[in-house]
Amino acid sequence: MINKNKYTLGTERSAIRELYEYGKKQAELIGSENVFDFSLGNPSIPAPNEINQAICDIIYNRSPLETHGYTSAQGLLKTRTAIANSLNNRFNAEAEPDEIYITCGAAAALCCIIGALTIDNSTEFVAIAPYFPEYKVFVEQAGAKLRVCKADQESFQINFKELEKAINKNTAAVIINSPNNPSGRVYSEQTLLELSKVLKQKSDEFGHTIYIISDEPYRELVYENITVPYIPNFYNNTVICYSYSKSLSLPGERIGYFYVPSCADENKALFAAAAGTGRSLGYVCAPSLMQQVITICTDVKPNIEEYTKNRDLLLSELTSYGYECATPDGAFYLFVKAPNGSGAKFSEKAKQKNILIVPGDSFGCPEYVRISYCVPYDTIMRALPYFKELIEC
Repeated sequence: MINKNKYTLGTERSAIRELYEYGKKQAELIGSENVFDFSLGNPSIPAPNEINQAICDIIYNRSPLETHGYTSAQGLLKTRTAIANSLNNRFNAEAEPDEIYITCGAAAALCCIIGALTIDNSTEFVAIAPYFPEYKVFVEQAGAKLRVCKADQESFQINFKELEKAINKNTAAVIINSPNNPSGRVYSEQTLLELSKVLKQKSDEFGHTIYIISDEPYRELVYENITVPYIPNFYNNTVICYSYSKSLSLPGERIGYFYVPSCADENKALFAAAAGTGRSLGYVCAPSLMQQVITICTDVKPNIEEYTKNRDLLLSELTSYGYECATPDGAFYLFVKAPNGSGAKFSEKAKQKNILIVPGDSFGCPEYVRISYCVPYDTIMRALPYFKELIEC
């Protein structure tokens, strides 16, 4: 007997991964230079020099057991201390090392927190569209349900009328992602103040805490000196899930953490339940080498000059052709309204010119497509004439 739900997940890839795999096959047939793959959020800028130096220093100057051996399930104390110190220095967070758990990226962190908050199959989580499609997989894996709040497609801030409709007595948490994948927008302080107000009212109404789960892999990737507000400063009952995949160009190394601040209700119980969820899923002991690298490089910042150039070029040219785009505040995605009204149809049309862009259906906005511009500048330059043809034909 095989689990049918898991079989489906294993045989039907996400729309993003499906396009990525299609692109690899096309590259074998017609050459990679003839495929314009804007599907995957795979950082194109190299990891900072400090990362490579740290890896070499650790490998050559530390014992194999220290370099590659198991750590405690929660992660190395020195790594958690470095992260706590960084949060405290930047945000006055009052974080303690024992409030931080090192994970295999933000995905594992999210699964741990979602599992910890799922009481039974009536538990619900709310995602704000546009949202990362794997949230649905993570929530359903825990045995809960995902309720999607419709997007405010004018500003891509939160549509509070829709949010209030989505929250009910079964709501455990609202998942937010800022800077957002796929819109690139950063939630403003005004938005977060209103969100805090709504969640406090709803928590009082239903007699239990409704948490914010803040998914933050793009926190350091922002443009024009935009500040990403620190969510616990607006709402105490916030849990942070973080990844170094995007900020330090380390997606394949799978390193991140969750942080349950002391200001959150039942913080110790929530932390323990999240750790227990990680144990039950086999998420015990994140990669030792990368923990040591992060200890050294916690405060290393990305150089986003190339992403800025890519964003500015793509945004300027596409809007001049007549495309409607949300201007990204951060991350490395352009969310574009499909000229024919259907993201799925437009994505298929683009494939005919070997341009791979992700339909917005998976993100809760079927009228849009996502263009991932963490690619070489030359790729965008060569793809632009095809984008022009697509909107004209």
